Amino acid sequence: MSRESVVAKRYAKALFELANERQSVVETEQQLRSVVEAVRNNHQLELLLTTPNINSSEKVDVLKAAFAGNASEIVLNTLQMLVERGRILLLGDLLDYYVRIAGQALGVANAEVRSAVALSEEEQQQIAAVFGKKESKTIRVHNVVDPTLIGGIQVRIGDRLYDGSLSGQLARVQQQLNAIAR
Repeated sequence: MSRESVVAKRYAKALFELANERQSVVETEQQLRSVVEAVRNNHQLELLLTTPNINSSEKVDVLKAAFAGNASEIVLNTLQMLVERGRILLLGDLLDYYVRIAGQALGVANAEVRSAVALSEEEQQQIAAVFGKKESKTIRVHNVVDPTLIGGIQVRIGDRLYDGSLSGQLARVQQQLNAIAR
């Protein structure tokens, strides 16, 4: 794990502890996610935050003006600390670690479900129910359309991959045939 990852994880843990004390874990995640998306989608804001020639107090003022009313005091204070310490580039990693820490504490896991076509809300709920039992957690499904799968689905929860796709099955058959041919 890189030094930056360790630092991002520490910030995420501290933010989670504050949010947990205030019973606002889910709200804090949503606010942090909104901030990260806003920074990623606004090139000028991203440029402003990452330009070393602009002093940190100006950057903090812009952030507070941009997110006042949409982000809690603890999220704004975290952003201020990242800016003042020259670690604003850790914002995306901080979100990722926060989601993991909060998920573990709340018994929630995120599942990336790849499918050849978009899944309906009902199909996503069924997948969440099936994998929720396997993982003993509440599953949040994020559907990614991947036409190369041909059919079926791939479900990634943390480090685990459940591959029920047609392309995955064909790849396994090919491996078996190659092993026999040797």
